[in-house]
Amino acid sequence: MKLKIYFFAVLFAMCFFSCKKAIQQQEQNAVMNIITSGVWYVQTYNEDSIDITASFSGYVFQFNQNGTVTGTKDSVATAGTWSANITNRTITSNFPNPPVPLNKLNSVWKITDSGLDYVVANSTTNDSTENLRLQKQ
Repeated sequence: MKLKIYFFAVLFAMCFFSCKKAIQQQEQNAVMNIITSGVWYVQTYNEDSIDITASFSGYVFQFNQNGTVTGTKDSVATAGTWSANITNRTITSNFPNPPVPLNKLNSVWKITDSGLDYVVANSTTNDSTENLRLQKQ
């Protein structure tokens, strides 16, 4: 009898964790689809209380499923990388040797709000707190 109870308990645990993992994978796929479909631009960017959004004027960003991102302005493309952590609600971006202002995007960004066509995030560095809102075109 104890063996049957143990067997069903193990079976239940396996199903529970398998379902949980499947749900997490579905969430990951949905987020990847939202991020990688369409082109994004910086709607607002504040460094502490200073609005520097204008320095991103003309830039658009294309995030790709393979973890690359391209920032383009006036037909000049700058390649970088990105990764999302669904559990921690963060996005990490890195543009190696970027022009100003793309260097300001090199950080781990904590997502504080999001929808199908926008992401609000912040990042704290040694010197300041950055607040960013990306909008899908």
